[in-house]
Amino acid sequence: MTESETSVKTYSLADVAKHNTNQSAWIIVHNNIYDLTGFLNEHPGGEEVLLEQAGRDASESFEDVGHSTDARELMKRYKVGEVIESERTKVQEKTPQYWNNDQSTKDEESAYKQWLIPLVLGVLATLIYRYLFL
Repeated sequence: MTESETSVKTYSLADVAKHNTNQSAWIIVHNNIYDLTGFLNEHPGGEEVLLEQAGRDASESFEDVGHSTDARELMKRYKVGEVIESERTKVQEKTPQYWNNDQSTKDEESAYKQWLIPLVLGVLATLIYRYLFL
């Protein structure tokens, strides 16, 4: 491999900002720059979604939507470079979500009460009936 094949082209945020039309639409996702001009008509969410983010950092929007692994693989085709080192933003690691156990405990207690109360009332009714009428 030659040096030009291994080096990644870098652009400033100002360079990317110039590409904000349907004729040239670039976005930044996690400091990587993608030219999505050819993908605008193919995007499942419609071209408007991409054009809203064109020329800007779309990392947060991209992650909020929760793109599939296939979508992330497809992105590699459209990568044109990276943001220059001095203008990069810190990429936050995705932290695993832990479900709140308090809510599941409340749900279990609620389910428990749904059958316990009728059972207790049934037993009381049976005892009262036996006591009064037998």
